[in-house]
Amino acid sequence: MSGPLLKLKGGVEMPALGFGVFQTPPEETAAAVEAALRTGYRLIDTAAAYMNEREVGEGIRRSGVPREEVFIETKVWISDYGHDATLHAFEKSSRKLGVDVIDLLILHQALPGRFDLTLEAYRALEELLADGRVRAIGVSNFTPEHLDRLLEVASVVPAVNQIELHPYFQQKELQQRHAGLGIVTQAWSPIGGITFYRESERSTLEDPTIGEIARQHGKTPAQVMLRWHLQEGRSAIPKSVRPERIAENFAVFDFELTPEEVAAIDALDTGARGGPDPASITLEEYGREIPEA
Repeated sequence: MSGPLLKLKGGVEMPALGFGVFQTPPEETAAAVEAALRTGYRLIDTAAAYMNEREVGEGIRRSGVPREEVFIETKVWISDYGHDATLHAFEKSSRKLGVDVIDLLILHQALPGRFDLTLEAYRALEELLADGRVRAIGVSNFTPEHLDRLLEVASVVPAVNQIELHPYFQQKELQQRHAGLGIVTQAWSPIGGITFYRESERSTLEDPTIGEIARQHGKTPAQVMLRWHLQEGRSAIPKSVRPERIAENFAVFDFELTPEEVAAIDALDTGARGGPDPASITLEEYGREIPEA
C-alpha cells in the first residue's frame, strides 16, 4: 500500500506521499529509508547536496523491496550546473544510489544570476530523459518568473516543482501556474517543520485550527496537514528518523477532511517564507563541491 499515485507528464506515475531525507545524517539514513519502505512508502526523495545518496541506496537494497517498486527522486546541486557538468552529476548520483535509472531528477534551485547555467543544466536533463536514463525531470524552488524563463527555451515542461509549502506558506499563485502547465506541486516542509525547527513565532504543530481538526478525527496535527496536501492533489515528502513518526506520517489514508476543514487550513496562509528566498541563491554563497561517487 503506497497510497494514491500522481500521473506526471510523460505518463510516469509517482506516489503522492513520499519520504524525505533532508538533514538526515548519513549514518542514520539507511535505517530510516529501510523503515520507511517497510512501512509502505514507495517514493524516496534525496539530493546530491544532502550528502546521503549512497545511504539512501543502501537503505533501499536492505529493505528487500524490488527496485522497480521504488520511485527514487534526487536533485542536481547548483555547483554542477552547465550541460556537461549536469550530465556528470547524473553519473555521480546514479553511482551513489546504485541504480542505472533515476525515476525523477530535478534541479535543486534556480541560479538567477547565472540563468544560462540553469538552462544548460535543464537541457542536460532533457537529454537524460530522451536517453531513458531518467524517467521524469523537474525543478525545485522555481518561482513563476523562473518557470517563465525556463519555458521560453525548454522543450519539456517540468513534471514537478518541489517548493516550500505548508499551511503557513502556501504559494497559491505558483500552485495555480503549476495547475495551468500540468506541473505537479510537491511540498517540502509539508507539515511546516521549518516553522518549528527554526526560531519562529508560530508553529504549525501548535496551531489551534489544525489542532481542533486533528481532535475531530482522532489524528495528529501532522497527519491532518499531510492529508490536506493529498486531498488538494499535491505530493508531500515528510521526513523523520524515528520509526514511530515515520509510521505516523504514513497513516493518513483512512480519514478525509471535510471541504470546510480544507478551507479552514487554506485560510491559515501568512505569506511568510521560512526557507531561503529563491531569488537570492548564488554560487558564491551556496556553492559546494559534490564529491565523486
